[in-house]
Amino acid sequence: MPYVSLILGRVVKAVIVLLAILVFNFFLIHAAPGDPAAVMAGEAGATDQQFLEDLRERFGLDQSLPVQLWRYMSGVLQLDFGYSYRQQMPVLDLILDRLPATLLLTGAAFVISLAFGILAGTLAAMRAKRPSGSIIMGLSLLFYATPLYWVAMMAVLVFSVTLDWLPAYGYSTVGAGYTGLTHVGDVAVHLILPALTLGLFFMAVYTRMTRTSMLSVSQQDFVKTARAKGLAPGVIQRRHILRNALLPIITLAGLQAGQMVGGAVLTETVFAWPGIGRLMYEALMQRDYNLLLGIFFFCALLVILFNMLTDVIYRLADPRIKHSAA
Repeated sequence: MPYVSLILGRVVKAVIVLLAILVFNFFLIHAAPGDPAAVMAGEAGATDQQFLEDLRERFGLDQSLPVQLWRYMSGVLQLDFGYSYRQQMPVLDLILDRLPATLLLTGAAFVISLAFGILAGTLAAMRAKRPSGSIIMGLSLLFYATPLYWVAMMAVLVFSVTLDWLPAYGYSTVGAGYTGLTHVGDVAVHLILPALTLGLFFMAVYTRMTRTSMLSVSQQDFVKTARAKGLAPGVIQRRHILRNALLPIITLAGLQAGQMVGGAVLTETVFAWPGIGRLMYEALMQRDYNLLLGIFFFCALLVILFNMLTDVIYRLADPRIKHSAA
């Protein structure tokens, strides 16, 4: 029952936060410069004022902001996120079509960054006073400071153009018509470069956090007691230091798992990955308000869901925390 109360409390708070985000994003996007009707008219090669007014009336852009907000919020409550001006499709269909590709990319990048980050951080902590530990931390600082788009372009230049080891862009080989395991393998090959590129930055963060946390835990009294009992160093590192050092890593991982979804814009753009990050960029350039609002809503929803999941996992990992929804 404590977990049920905890989850119900988080759900109520999540709904309130989502509503606030919807309202804030609505006014923020409409405050940005640019007119969707003018963009659509320009693409159609028309400059007639009557044509612009017809477009605004067709998509409800001639209404006042409060009226537009009310219509939009009413639609969202019915899972109707409106119609994309540019794509000529319902927003929900567009997002659901692109969302699996983004979840695949960010999920792979998350696993890579977390696994290798914890491994590198553990090695750096165990070799804190050795040159190898300094080398690991130096590399993590380099990856942390390097711009993501530069890493993406260099990865394409080296591994795709120069070495020709991996495909440079896309979700799968165009026109190949692969099915079954062959298709899965083709997608996996295309996933390697964007997933490694996106995960590299977060891996550096986990490396530094793991090292710092392990060094802090190693000075605790229970670790000194374990050493005094004559336990093997490997056992102390795994069961006593690393296990307790992972608690702040869980919190950080939960926060950044949601950030990865919204932060995949550059990676998806460089590698032409058909996810919602690339769709967000296209919608921004085309002033597609409804599509932007829908993408922002799903990004916020994923962030909130990951945070709720992290909260529950943290309480399972650390029994000292009271099972409270407060």
